[in-house]
Amino acid sequence: MDLDEYQRGALRTAASRDKKNELLHLVLGLVGESGEVAEKFKKWVRDLDSDEARIDRTDIAKELGDVLWYVAVLADYLDLSLDDIGAANLAKLASRQTRGVLGGSGDDR
Repeated sequence: MDLDEYQRGALRTAASRDKKNELLHLVLGLVGESGEVAEKFKKWVRDLDSDEARIDRTDIAKELGDVLWYVAVLADYLDLSLDDIGAANLAKLASRQTRGVLGGSGDDR
């Protein structure tokens, strides 16, 4: 499955763009789901002594799937293709690597 194919599939379960405050809903949903991923790892540190063998990968995959859904639908709302976003991101990172600035800071390094 490619990213645009996933995006089309995610849209089948998304609310209408015309729904009041849908953009804000999508942004807050993405933040919330990302927070759930962080929460899983917080509990892993607190309760499981950061033992990598004890990461619940199935549970994390579910939460990452929710993050991916919000990214896909938010991108579509903004008329952006996930394939294009992914390709541009890889090109940006490759350029940073070539220039030796992967570890720096700032978006436009």
